[in-house]
Amino acid sequence: MTVADPLQAACPVPFAETERVLLGHGSGGQLSAELLRELIVPALDPAGDRAVLEDAAVIQLDGVTAVISTDAFVVKPIVFPGGDIGALAVHGTVNDLAMMGAQPRALTLSLVVEEGLPLEELRHVLRSAGAAAAAVGVPIVSGDTKVVNRGAADGLFVTTTGVGVRTPDATPSATRGRPGDVVVLSGPIGLHGTAILSAREGLGFSSDIASDTRPLHRLVQRMVEVGGSAVHTLRDPTRGGVASVLNELAEAAGVGVELDEAALPVPDIVRAACEVLGLDPLHVANEGVLLAFLAPDRADAVVAAMRELTEGAGTAVVGAVVADPPGRVTMRTLLGSRRIVDMLIGEQLPRIC
Repeated sequence: MTVADPLQAACPVPFAETERVLLGHGSGGQLSAELLRELIVPALDPAGDRAVLEDAAVIQLDGVTAVISTDAFVVKPIVFPGGDIGALAVHGTVNDLAMMGAQPRALTLSLVVEEGLPLEELRHVLRSAGAAAAAVGVPIVSGDTKVVNRGAADGLFVTTTGVGVRTPDATPSATRGRPGDVVVLSGPIGLHGTAILSAREGLGFSSDIASDTRPLHRLVQRMVEVGGSAVHTLRDPTRGGVASVLNELAEAAGVGVELDEAALPVPDIVRAACEVLGLDPLHVANEGVLLAFLAPDRADAVVAAMRELTEGAGTAVVGAVVADPPGRVTMRTLLGSRRIVDMLIGEQLPRIC
């Protein structure tokens, strides 16, 4: 009888699905990046004109620098602590325009409604979207509505497209990060993702936590007024959280990012929820926070200006852009060690934005 050598044992290679869409492809993490890089971008941009993907596209229209963005929102539940899918759709698209330095001028809003959705829920969402747009000061000028069979849309899907005009002197881009830049967060992180998960799963945090969904265009306008082109990069860390966005920015600019864990603005309730659920706050979605890379000579002035506004009252300096290693994000931990901060792998919080 042959006895197997235990030292030669090996675990089988995990099976990786390669020919079907997985929930993780919508996470904003590694699978999302692969889907964009290997399927979506080659099909829609075969010439490779948009090798770097921004939150919105900058286009020239008869001498006007315009910005356009579109986004689909599939959050569940559609009404959650701190907001609903209607306000979220307006804020999300306004913020995507803002991350390219634009002020919104018009929105479109389209609905995919599942048969059986109570009209009162639809009425609530539409009123909320209208109120959110009015508060921003941007009209909803066009849209569309489709109704699908029961079970085909999980209640309600909302798609918004926004058009804006770029603020003079605004030049933020994913590629403009430079060694020495100051890394800034405009407020506490993890609130939206943990609020959604608590509401959906009945985890008991919903009375203490609410989504941070809100528009950020006024905050960006103030940053540009004070810092101009020193505002190198802007991004709102929605799906995939702060970690995934920083990895995308580091790769796009060919730089490294070094975070300071002690400086990260993680609310106690978010930290507690993440510890219970085994989540990393850096991977949890946000809807009312921006990340910025600021040139060091103007960073103090921009941060001070941000803190003057409600949207930026909790602004914190959380790290720096470094030269090496390029494309990698690291963090100095509370214990004094250093760890790599990777993009989100797979899908930890489905249906959050």
